[in-house]
Amino acid sequence: MYFVSNVVKVTIPNYLSSLPIPDSFGGWFRLGVRDWLALLPPTLAIGGISYYSYQTIKKANEAGNGQVNPGIRKDINKVVDFIDIEDITEKVSLCRCWRSKNWPYCDGAHGTHNKETGDNTGPVVVKHKENK
Repeated sequence: MYFVSNVVKVTIPNYLSSLPIPDSFGGWFRLGVRDWLALLPPTLAIGGISYYSYQTIKKANEAGNGQVNPGIRKDINKVVDFIDIEDITEKVSLCRCWRSKNWPYCDGAHGTHNKETGDNTGPVVVKHKENK
């Protein structure tokens, strides 16, 4: 714990106080190459932290409020579909990603969804049992 305390209370403040940060706007134009190189590591660190924070917030906003269904029959309380097995000729692919424009059947929209989100969802394929 001493190490963390020392870094936070001594090392970081000493490092920051040694940076060549000018007192005026015009002072930025008088900085030399060494001064700019000294400012590079903290600038990159702040930029990296900012970018990572932005990506995290962006991903959280894209996830929305936790709902899976983005817009299929939102006017009803619960989406339920019944498909008679006799109506299936050979096989049918049913959507599980809730992005299909041909709901409840899969139209391949999960491919785009998977690329955008890093998910790995695919359809449920229902087929008649093969007789041997």
